[in-house]
Amino acid sequence: MSQKFQKHNYKNTVKQYQPKPNIFLNCVKAYIIGGLICVFGQMLTNMYINVFDFSEKQAVNPTVTTLILLAAIFTGLGWYDKLGQFAGAGTAVPVTGFSNTITSAALEYKSEGFVLGVASNMFKLAGPVIVFGTVAAYLVGVVRYIIQQWM
Repeated sequence: MSQKFQKHNYKNTVKQYQPKPNIFLNCVKAYIIGGLICVFGQMLTNMYINVFDFSEKQAVNPTVTTLILLAAIFTGLGWYDKLGQFAGAGTAVPVTGFSNTITSAALEYKSEGFVLGVASNMFKLAGPVIVFGTVAAYLVGVVRYIIQQWM
């Protein structure tokens, strides 16, 4: 048998036994859990405004910091991963997903030491996201500037 035929045969056999995801249910779970995370974030913002007398603009930074801290703690305890397995993309989209990415990478390499393990590997996954976000923001700013100059 040729290698090409074996690969094709293998893929067909695997496909028969692979569970079919319920896309609609996965979307609903992601929407609800992601929405609940965002509602919790809004509740934090309201708390910072009402309890600590912050303005709406001032309340944004402590809200994001609190969400990042809680996601890092929940990742360390293993709770965020369980929520992520249930909700899928619903936990990846908010800022908590970014915190989970950094924290889980740090935890994965903690046995190699603080500097060579945690510090050097923490931003392996998050680094490209930061670079892409910075470049995208720059390009959008350039396009906006050009459009404003024409109008």
